[in-house]
Amino acid sequence: MEKKYVRETRCFKTARVFPTDVNNHNTLFGGKLMSYIDDIASIAASKLCRVNTVTASTDSVDFLYPINPTDSVTLESFASWTGRSSMEIFVKVIREDLKTGEKKIAATAFLTFVALDENNRKLIVPRIIPETEEEKKLYETAPDRAAMRKQRREESKKFADFLTVTYPWE
Repeated sequence: MEKKYVRETRCFKTARVFPTDVNNHNTLFGGKLMSYIDDIASIAASKLCRVNTVTASTDSVDFLYPINPTDSVTLESFASWTGRSSMEIFVKVIREDLKTGEKKIAATAFLTFVALDENNRKLIVPRIIPETEEEKKLYETAPDRAAMRKQRREESKKFADFLTVTYPWE
């Protein structure tokens, strides 16, 4: 079984917050940040297995502090755990006030990706080896998140079976 160090999947993205990026509260639009998160997470997933990957779920995006127009936003992403064909990707969002240099964790996110072959069949992904305290903590706590993810997916499928697919005008 192939193994990779977490550091081999790590990637970064830094962006400035422009006036067109903010919402009516004059903070970074959540949808813009979620787009950045999915983008950087997909890169970490690809770096892990070097094949096509797809987002299977966005488990959580926790917005902790607003990101202001005077800030830059840096996203750090890496594989935090792997299953057989799926991988959990962690994204840390750091806001930095460009005038004071103050940094804060503005958001965190967990996403699940699946590795696919050319025929869209699931592939086995490499196991990861955590090294830092942060990586080890995320790795050790991942099985609990995976169990919650599985349960939530089953509940979502049951709920989806209850929902209608007809439009009001039909």
